Amino acid sequence: MVQAWYMDESQEDQRAPHRQQPNRAVSLEQLRRLGVVYRRLDADNYETDPCLKEIRRAENYSWMDIVTIHKDKLPNYEEKIKTFYEEHLHLDDEIRYILDGSGYFDVRDKDDKWIRISMEKGDMITLPAGIYHRFTLDENNYVKAMRLFVGEPVWTAYNRPADDFPARKQYMKFLANEA
Repeated sequence: MVQAWYMDESQEDQRAPHRQQPNRAVSLEQLRRLGVVYRRLDADNYETDPCLKEIRRAENYSWMDIVTIHKDKLPNYEEKIKTFYEEHLHLDDEIRYILDGSGYFDVRDKDDKWIRISMEKGDMITLPAGIYHRFTLDENNYVKAMRLFVGEPVWTAYNRPADDFPARKQYMKFLANEA
């Protein structure tokens, strides 16, 4: 089961857990109120998993690929890791399904505090368009993930500040309605 918590303010290694002391856990319900959707699937059988097939049909995820993030597998590894960890948003939902390995998605809460979401094999997450977030590997330095999109993929990340985009304004409206 996925774990999430409020992050400490340390600027040390981004791959460390960065749990506050004492730990301030974040529930799936708290994530849901931020628009973050979590699912647990059978990553060993992703190619034939009827649950994944149904999610793709229901959400219109018509495009997918698989990416491996590891120093031996990803060209420009160090540069990419830095880019993934820059705070940004997208104009479309970001959907990631962890097929192997592990890493962290960090999202901002309604008070602009960082929440770290620990992702591992079998975890699928949907981050809503307009949410500020970032990604990093954990101390294992490896993840293999499926990326899903509605229609053709759009890879553009807009680094913060990006508050003038309609997707951000719509997300802020969503947060106000959840309060």
